Amino acid sequence: MSAPRLNLALQGGGAHGAFTWGVLDALLEDGRFAFDGLSGTSAGAMNAVVMAQGWMDGGRDGARAALRRFWTALGDTMPPGVTRQDVDGGVHLTPMVKMWMAWAHYVTPAQFNPLDVNPLRTLLAEQVDFERLRRGCPFRLFVAATHADSGRLRMFDARELSIDALLASGCLPTVFHAPRIDGQTYWDGGYAGNPAVFPLLRGGRAADTLLVLLSPLEWPPAQPTDTARALHARVAEIAFTAAFRREMQALAHERAERVPRVHRAWHRWLPRTLGGDPPEHRFHLVEAGPALENLAGETRLAVSAKFFETLHLLGREAATRWLARHADAVGRRDSVDLAAKFG
Repeated sequence: MSAPRLNLALQGGGAHGAFTWGVLDALLEDGRFAFDGLSGTSAGAMNAVVMAQGWMDGGRDGARAALRRFWTALGDTMPPGVTRQDVDGGVHLTPMVKMWMAWAHYVTPAQFNPLDVNPLRTLLAEQVDFERLRRGCPFRLFVAATHADSGRLRMFDARELSIDALLASGCLPTVFHAPRIDGQTYWDGGYAGNPAVFPLLRGGRAADTLLVLLSPLEWPPAQPTDTARALHARVAEIAFTAAFRREMQALAHERAERVPRVHRAWHRWLPRTLGGDPPEHRFHLVEAGPALENLAGETRLAVSAKFFETLHLLGREAATRWLARHADAVGRRDSVDLAAKFG
């Protein structure tokens, strides 16, 4: 029998995307699922594209190797002095980097970095063959960006993929030069869809989607917002997940209204000619929140090889727990209650 097919919706979160690397590493190593569609934003898009590149080179093992190569090289792009680690393992940005972040509110990237020096562009050019991906991507691939002039979500599929499209997906306009594609300016996809789920529900062969989320769906009650820094961090967190939450809320509502709850168990098995519904899409969830909730928001910019390895391990552990508890649900039922999480 063929392996159950699974879509992946990968949320962005800067350096915290190394957690998603760990999740993907565990899923690829497990080998139980075939992958159909990948939708990613920012770091989620980087993971999706690198996974597709590695799969073309060598299947599952090639994808695992490509992801490790990417995150290892990314960790090596930053010189010492960007992050510091406490004795208890806590990670923080150094005062110099925090000062630079404060300047970003008053200086444009063109003024602060007039030559547009971007190590990530060089790294992607070295590790990803975009022309080859456009010709023969092994998955349905979707990269989210935000059209700067209208605020609309722009989804680049595999046929449109380019290094600029991928950089646009992770472009914080106060920090990086915004890519221009076909004369249009694009910013971080998190403003409009983080991640965008709807492309995965159209025209694919998988009826199951695994959401890999880096931002918490609920913040711990004890997490304070009584300082300016904490308040700004919470506002940014909400802003970068609002579109995704609204999309999932709409899906949860649509599912609840489509068929009366008491009839749903038998109604879905009727032939469509007799009034039955097409097979309902199923959802699954791996959350980083429980593992990362104590990390400061600033650590999304903490480019550090050691930090990446820590997050990778946490992602593997989370995926391993999900596989043990819910892998058998793929192809059969939801393993997350959309109404409870998003409704």
